[in-house]
Amino acid sequence: MIRVFEQATEHIRRGEPCALVTVVRTSGSVPRHAGAKMLVNAQGAIVEGTIGGGEMENRALQLAKQAIADGQSRTATYHLADLQRGDPGVCGGTVEVFIEPLLPAPTLLVVGAGHVGRALVHLAKWCGFRVVLNDDRTELCTPDQCPGADLYLPGPLVEQFDRLPLTAHTYVAMVTRGYPIDVAALPHLLRSPVRYIGVIGSARRWAVAAQALRAQGISESDLQRVHAPIGIEIHAETPEEIAVSIMAQVIQVWRAEH
Repeated sequence: MIRVFEQATEHIRRGEPCALVTVVRTSGSVPRHAGAKMLVNAQGAIVEGTIGGGEMENRALQLAKQAIADGQSRTATYHLADLQRGDPGVCGGTVEVFIEPLLPAPTLLVVGAGHVGRALVHLAKWCGFRVVLNDDRTELCTPDQCPGADLYLPGPLVEQFDRLPLTAHTYVAMVTRGYPIDVAALPHLLRSPVRYIGVIGSARRWAVAAQALRAQGISESDLQRVHAPIGIEIHAETPEEIAVSIMAQVIQVWRAEH
């Protein structure tokens, strides 16, 4: 049980959702009894523990995957008596499980540690987001230069994806110094399930970037996923005001899903 909780804590620390499956009630002959626990990752695979194995556990894994996707807890009752009736076993008893999604704070990936990026890191952290900062200018992507991030990924973003799981709980703010950086990273981001992608710059800058992406085979439907120019229009001018407009849009998208 300790290992289950340790693994759950580690997943949350890394910003990876998971689900805790707990046997809450049993009767008759069953493989595991009340209190048995199992931790499941977003792919529906067991991380630690078991509730008894077999087809019953397989069905619970699928429900755990759904719970992570929709963020809703649920219960399930399994009768282990008659395979012909569709029961997942023949032990003879009944098992009730409680499936609880453990969702970390949403992650905001800030790409660009310039004036707007620094303001955005500060504001996003204040709003309760887990914040990851990336910049290919390694000297800027540090706690000294930009305090407040949970994780620093110095270097080109395309080289950092192995260190950063991109999930439906990830939001991306591309506040970079030039569209070539955006064009290099966006194909990978658009292949991921991230909930939000915003790109800073004028409408003309985005038009140039979008044309370069089309030349790489990026579809119009994928390009429609990008919020560009980034943020809600509030006539912002200072880096801090621009950060407010960006976070307003990120929160708008986030809350619409919850």
